[in-house]
Formats: sequence, structure tokens, C-alpha cells
Amino acid sequence: MNGRASPAVLHTLPGADDIQRFELENGITLMMRCNPFSPSVVMSGFLPAGSQYDPPEKLGLAYLTALALTRGTQRRNFQQIFDTLETAGASLGFAGSVHTVSFGGRCLVEDLPMLLEMLSEVLIQPAFPTDQVERLRVQHLTGLAIRAQDTAEMASLVFDEVLFDGHPYGKPEDGYPHTIQNIQREDLLDFHDQFYSPAGMVLAIVGGIEPAQVAEWVHHYLGSWKTQTTPAGVDYPNLSPPAQDIRRHVSIEGKSQTDLVMGTIGPRRTDPDFFPAILGNNILGQMGMMGRIGEVIREKHGLAYYAAANLVASTAAGSWEVSAGVEPQNLQRAIDLIRREITHFTREPVTEVELADSKANLIGRLPLALESNSGVAGALLNIERYGLGLDYYRRYPTIIEKVSREEVLETARRYLNGSGMVIVSAGPDWSNEP
Repeated sequence: MNGRASPAVLHTLPGADDIQRFELENGITLMMRCNPFSPSVVMSGFLPAGSQYDPPEKLGLAYLTALALTRGTQRRNFQQIFDTLETAGASLGFAGSVHTVSFGGRCLVEDLPMLLEMLSEVLIQPAFPTDQVERLRVQHLTGLAIRAQDTAEMASLVFDEVLFDGHPYGKPEDGYPHTIQNIQREDLLDFHDQFYSPAGMVLAIVGGIEPAQVAEWVHHYLGSWKTQTTPAGVDYPNLSPPAQDIRRHVSIEGKSQTDLVMGTIGPRRTDPDFFPAILGNNILGQMGMMGRIGEVIREKHGLAYYAAANLVASTAAGSWEVSAGVEPQNLQRAIDLIRREITHFTREPVTEVELADSKANLIGRLPLALESNSGVAGALLNIERYGLGLDYYRRYPTIIEKVSREEVLETARRYLNGSGMVIVSAGPDWSNEP
């Protein structure tokens, strides 16, 4: 199967000839792409004010600060913000992660100045009203209580805690109940004053826009944002894969399913190993009915409700993991079969047919992922976040095509052929578990 994209398809992908990139004097990077057939606009972005700056006893501070931005400003209360957006059929929301606070919004082209004004207002002049902060706290604590009863969420959370022990990636950015209880309104104000800055902010705008006009609007609403200090960078510790298996079980009674996550350290997004790893992972546990693992665990043996392999590649580290949902009594058998498939994957090269299918799958998915304004906006942010270059999506098919069977095998051996794995399950206790 040939996965090569045609020249016509490649030209529809974002490239250096149709991406507009500007740097404002205050450190904001603006990226734009015009879609003349769209009457609407998507606005996405991020700024480096994530949970990497949270005090350990107040984990979740960056997350709560981000959620509270739209709950009131020095000019408008929560209801006025909501009404302004609702009247225009527009949206604006924020979320927190380890490295960044991200935001996203959409509106009609003619309402973009309003949306940019609102973005500027909530970023620069949030009020963090006491009643709204308390309401958010209660809502978030309810969400954390629900998380504690979710077998898949808890397996994933504890897996990260163990694999990334002593690393910011091992701490949930939304915190724990006891750390959320420690956070006061003054903490949100201090965090915003200390870490919210235009320096390092990236803004992507895609839709039926005139880039020159949009650049003027962005300068008008965000160009005057100045801060006295720039947040210091964070040194991330080096990580090593576990020397031997580390097994954890989270007991959640009253559940009929046990969720499993097992894996080890994987490549970072910018590592040369990333592309052989993503092609190999597609074969191992993504393609078709979730690749080899899905075929063996779910289809052949009927042990899992779902089973898949996932490559989570971020800025400072990554993980290569397999997740599955099984009946409690089948847990150990599923672990053994997954281990067997991983061992086979690291001993023999994938077949020519498997690699060709994986390449065709990844290349063929790209145009679909970039059909929408939101897909393109996300692509522009990825280009900037990882320094991929404006022509990255035009080069992507060639990058994928160049990966060989030997590179896939070498990469699998490098990451999956270690002496240990983190193995975490969450669900009811089962007497036959080790």
C-alpha cells in the first residue's frame, strides 16, 4: 500500500507560503492561516504558566487559576462575560497543563475584535471574585471525587505518579483534594501576577480572515500588555526506565471492570526516535482493531473490553504504554499476554506489509485532521511549541516514508526491551492477583 500524499493534497496542508507568523515586541507570537471559504474563526493559544510552577502543597493552583480567568474581570462580572459571548454565538475557555495554560475560542469573522478584546481582558485584568473561586473549588472537588471512583482515570494517574516519580509529569495538574483545599483567592492573584506574561505566549487564528487586519487587532488588544518579570525556566530531571517491574493496584470496590496501564519511559516529541516509535506503536496497538495487542487480547482471547498501545510524547519526557479494560479475574492473564506481544515486538522486525499499512494510515489521516479550522489552529501551535518549522506538514509524508523496519525495531528495543515496567491496575480486589 502506498501512503504517499499527492502534490494536490500536500498543497492543501499548511505550509510556509500560507502561514503568517509575526512576533510582537512584548513576546507574543501570532500565527495565522486564511481559510477563505469559512465564515467563522477559531482562536487557540497557550502561555507558559502551567502546573510546573505549583507549590507542592497547592498542586492544582495553575489549573484553578486558568479556570477562574473567565469568572470575572475588573470590568465585567461572570454573567456579563457569559452574555457577551452568548449574544455573539461565540465561546472562550481555558485549561491548564504541566507546561502551559491553553485557551480556545471561536466566533464569526465579524466578531473577532470582540473575542480578542475579551481574551485580553481575562488574561490581563482577572478579578478572581471570591464567590466564583469558591464555586469553582466546590465543582472541582466534586470532579476529583468522581475521578477517585473511575478505574481508568485512577490507573492512569497512579501510573504517571510511579513512572515519573520526582518529576513534574508525575503530579496531576488538577491537583488532589487536600491541595485544592489549601488554595485561597490570594494564591490565584499571586500566581497570576508572577507567571502570566506575554513572553512565550503563542496565539493561532484560523478562518475567513484578512491576516493584515487581524495583526492590527492583535496589536491593539494585546500589544500593550507588559509585565515586570519573566517566569524562570524549569529544570526537568532526567528519567530512567524502571530497573524491574513496579506493580501497583488501586482498590475501588463496587466495580465490574479493572483498568490496566503498563509501560515505561518513551521518546520526547523532538527526539529522532519519535517517528519510528509512532509508526511502531501504530502497528503494536492502534491500527485497525487496535493493532497486534488488540487482536490478541481482545479479538483472539476475548479478555478485554478494549486494549491499545499509546505513545505519549511531550516536551521533557514521554511514555510508551499499553492500556486495557478487563474483568478482574482476567487481569494477570491479560498482563502476561501483553508482555508476550511486547517481547515479540522487540525481537523481530515488523513485516513490510505492516509498515506500509502503518505509513499509509498515518499519512492518510493527516489531511482529515487538518480539514477544520480548529485542526489547523492546533497544527500551528504544534509547529511553534516544538520548533517543527512552517513547512513541517508538507514534509511529514516524506519523513514517515523514510522510516525503515530496522529503525522501528531498534527503537522498540531501545524503549521496550528494558528489565522492568510500571504495571498499575485499578478496580476491585481479586484474590488471584499477585
